[in-house]
Amino acid sequence: MELLMGMALSAVSTVASGALSGAGGETGRRISERLYDLLSRDRAGGGEADTGAEGGGLRQLALPVTEPERTAAALRLMEIARSSPEAAREVTEWVREASWLAPRAVAHGASRPQMLPPASAVFTDRADVLAWITALLDEEGRPPGAPTIAVLTGPGGIGKTAAAVQCAFELGERFADGALFIDLNSASGTALSPSEVLARFLERLGVPTATVPGDEARQRDLYRDCMADRRMIVVLDNARDDAQVVPFLPASPRCLVLVTSRYRLGRLVGEYGARPLSLGPLSTEDSVSLIRRVVGDNRPPASDAMVRAVVEATGGIPLAVCTAGASLAVREHLTWERVARQLSDRIRGHDQEGATVREGSSDGSGTPADPVRLAQDVSYSELTPDCAAFYRAIAVWAWPTVSVMCAAHAADVGEAEARALLEQLARVHLLEEVGEERYRFHDLTRAHARELADAEDGHGRMAAAVRRVAVAHLRFAAGADFRVMPLRWRLGPAYQRLVLPEHRDGADGKRALAELRRERENLAAVIKAAAHHGFDDLVWQLCEAMWDLHLKLGFHAQWIDTHLLGVEAARRSAEEFGDPRAVGRMWTQLAFGYMGLGQVGDAEDALTEAKAADRACGHHRGEATAVEALGLLRLRQWESVAAQRCFEEAQQILERIGRGEDGWDDLARATALLEHHIGRAQTKQRHFIPAIARLNDALARFRDLPGGDPYNEGRVYMSLGDAHLDSGDTELARVCLDNAVKAMTEAGAGLQLADALVARAESHRSAGRPAQEVEDLRTAAACFEENEDSVGLARVRARLAEAEA
Repeated sequence: MELLMGMALSAVSTVASGALSGAGGETGRRISERLYDLLSRDRAGGGEADTGAEGGGLRQLALPVTEPERTAAALRLMEIARSSPEAAREVTEWVREASWLAPRAVAHGASRPQMLPPASAVFTDRADVLAWITALLDEEGRPPGAPTIAVLTGPGGIGKTAAAVQCAFELGERFADGALFIDLNSASGTALSPSEVLARFLERLGVPTATVPGDEARQRDLYRDCMADRRMIVVLDNARDDAQVVPFLPASPRCLVLVTSRYRLGRLVGEYGARPLSLGPLSTEDSVSLIRRVVGDNRPPASDAMVRAVVEATGGIPLAVCTAGASLAVREHLTWERVARQLSDRIRGHDQEGATVREGSSDGSGTPADPVRLAQDVSYSELTPDCAAFYRAIAVWAWPTVSVMCAAHAADVGEAEARALLEQLARVHLLEEVGEERYRFHDLTRAHARELADAEDGHGRMAAAVRRVAVAHLRFAAGADFRVMPLRWRLGPAYQRLVLPEHRDGADGKRALAELRRERENLAAVIKAAAHHGFDDLVWQLCEAMWDLHLKLGFHAQWIDTHLLGVEAARRSAEEFGDPRAVGRMWTQLAFGYMGLGQVGDAEDALTEAKAADRACGHHRGEATAVEALGLLRLRQWESVAAQRCFEEAQQILERIGRGEDGWDDLARATALLEHHIGRAQTKQRHFIPAIARLNDALARFRDLPGGDPYNEGRVYMSLGDAHLDSGDTELARVCLDNAVKAMTEAGAGLQLADALVARAESHRSAGRPAQEVEDLRTAAACFEENEDSVGLARVRARLAEAEA
């Protein structure tokens, strides 16, 4: 029993946390509601809890949020389990079901991530770095729980990343469980949050997206669980300080952590036993070898003296050597002599005609400019005017990656031309290709291009480029968002005249969500760029277009960051004759971001702001949505009476909408949704007769919508099944769940279909139909497997094994 108590406490904590954040989706909701039902039983173990004065319903239970509340709930479950063998079976089964919602490390060997970027084909020297790391790994006496940590430091362009990646590949056989890699500052120059990085790592380690915790502390715990028994390399590139690195240190001596930084990381060395190594420039001999590798054999051989003249001007900085060599490799007219002369002229501060070169090539005191800048200046001077303008245009903001769409609109050229110019810049080492039609600047190269854009194009042209990129991304995101959830109401002109693809198949929404996910980081960067340049009309519309992405996939930290900008942009826009309805919309969406992190107080404050903003501008549809969202939050907190009041208030607000007014077209669907919510709230109060009446009314309303709404019909049927099961009518429950299965099949909602099948299997078990129970569980398992829900699959397989025993 003591073991069961510990498991029950863990399960209560998991379910309570998930109830607030919405983790686990419909499955998580149902398990939370089952916990409510169990805790509602009287002390005798069979009846219901005492009724309270309020509304004649159940004495209101509070969702156990604090540790004492969770301990009390677990103790109550133990009392219930001791009351009868049947009650013990129910509690044990609930604990087992709830345990599948807990974020967990996947089985060892189930996932072998390989996140390393491609190694350089022209990598030269640094054998001493590999030997040094190997010696660290072979040292004896490392304490348990202490990974080997090697820190490579040095200035930008010195080759820290290339050395770390090359060493990681060379040592791959010693770390058979894979490699994780992250650029902590990315091309944007903005430090990534620990939560953002941990979420990426956990997904690559095999943790399903739906079960990745929203808060950083639980993410860190799960990350260390995942890494505990693995032999892995973790490469943390471009760390700004010690604090950025610490959350990603695995507590395992079997792991190697390679950190690169331009700064000394004293705390990492002093507190965590990291070993630092400072990288210096390549020797002249190694620089000669590197540039000859880059140039290749397609050019007439140059004298050793001339090659030395070029590499000595680069200072042995690998980035400068590669940049100079790449220009020689691809430009047939460019000679070694000319490159040497150009570099020499820039070192002296004059071009070949004797004119003073661009400010910044020298510090004005006779000290030569940065060798990387010198090489970049030479490469830039050899670009065609069109390619030079393109180079400047794509650097107007620090995009995480430069896609063809981004580049084409930044430079105001067609996509075919953008593809060709991106390839040209990659060939001369001014861009790096990091994926299919995706490129990235080295941060020093982007700074070079950005400086040129500022000097040659000016703020006006740069701002215009940002606006074109923002408009293009808004058009893309709105189109994809519309395909993900066509029936929801939306604000903004970006959605006007959108129609669903002709002959749309059931997987189109899933593809659209995947498209949004691929562009997620760029979309967030576009919002920040648009906010920086004051394009408020685009900022809030971009946030609106990311609603379905965040609602379905989370990424709550980014959700909150972008929508805080959205709130302010909507406010300013409303003051300047923009759409005042956008203010409340942004507050409501921000509230859901806070809910995802379990920040209930912040969510309530945001919804209060939303309601006030929508009421102030007379936007009844938006005000009703804000009140409805508060009701959903109350329902998650088990406050069903308060939730019902919110839903009824939202209905009253909708009644103010007259024919032809804003929100009229969505009125029927909105009312049907609220009827469904009220029916669910009444079910939790065990007011079964009015609850079933409400749910049947909601069902009729969804059926009457033009074209119907199979998905929401299926959801109502599931709620009807729950209500009938709770009231003891297993036969009516089965009929409703039959219809739920049919509706979800028609809607192509694979995961919801699996949930309906699991619920129907439960009704079969209650009615003593074991063969039908097994059949539904097998079909549900196939649905979970097809939709790549490993948690749902494992949960159903466990129930299936029990049913078949």
